[in-house]
Amino acid sequence: MTSTIPPFSQMLEDEKINLKRLPAQTLQINTGLLCNQYCKHCHLDAGPDKKEIMDKETINQVIDLQKRCAYPIVDITGGAPELNPHIVYLIDEISNLTETVMLRSNLSALYDRKDDDLLATLKEKKITIVSSFPALNASQTDSQRGKGIFEKSIDVLRLLNQLGFGQQDSGLALNLVANPAGAFLPSSQEATEKRYRKVLKEKWGIIFNHAYTFANMPLGRFKGWLVRSGNYDQYLNQLHKNFNACTIDGLMCRSLVSVSWDGFLYDCDFNLAASLPKGNDKTHISQVKSCLFDKDEIAVADHCYACTAGSGFT
Repeated sequence: MTSTIPPFSQMLEDEKINLKRLPAQTLQINTGLLCNQYCKHCHLDAGPDKKEIMDKETINQVIDLQKRCAYPIVDITGGAPELNPHIVYLIDEISNLTETVMLRSNLSALYDRKDDDLLATLKEKKITIVSSFPALNASQTDSQRGKGIFEKSIDVLRLLNQLGFGQQDSGLALNLVANPAGAFLPSSQEATEKRYRKVLKEKWGIIFNHAYTFANMPLGRFKGWLVRSGNYDQYLNQLHKNFNACTIDGLMCRSLVSVSWDGFLYDCDFNLAASLPKGNDKTHISQVKSCLFDKDEIAVADHCYACTAGSGFT
């Protein structure tokens, strides 16, 4: 497996771009790789057989960090964060310490917990739900995510609407995220949101706040598929060809710090997947002295081309 594109660090140098950190505004928490789905595009290779999961001790260290640093945004992800046994505790505690908490959900994991206290907590604490919803038809979604996932996702979106999520003036935000099915760039965000809004309302009576489109990361399970199918070089070349310097200002790694399930720090969840510690210096959350990280280096690699292609990944 070889690539003809320049390393991402070289690309930045050639474009005379100095990728610098700003003061951290978002604390991202990866609660573990355990997931009820086995998605073909997963950059973390998450799945039902994974044992990596954030324990309560680490969760308390994360809460302590938020108490000290008061980041305006907390972004909870996985795997499927709903499968972490301490997820309600984490949301309960950390929602009192920040302006906005986001929960990244694959929807079907919420379906499996629709009869317990998680949904009530999400509503009570006004958690922003960011939902993976890759396609508007069952065959494409189930092919990418597993049999029956589409119908479960529709059921949960309807339930979330009933609870107030996505409804105007409810203060309960519901956003959707779509990834392409293969080795190509996503459709325009504006066109995708317009189409999603029309079809979901007309067919299922579902409404939402925003829809976002992002390129698949050449990491984890998706990278494995790219290599096996002979698409890896072509995909990286496509990302490189569509490099957009205008995306740099909004890159998440400039103002985010990501904590892995075992408590180590990364510049983003993608660097976590690539085993690239924050600033190339492995640091545990228990060792953190400063909150801002604005003097730190940002670790980069070729997967960063996916964040800077087209409209980018902010």
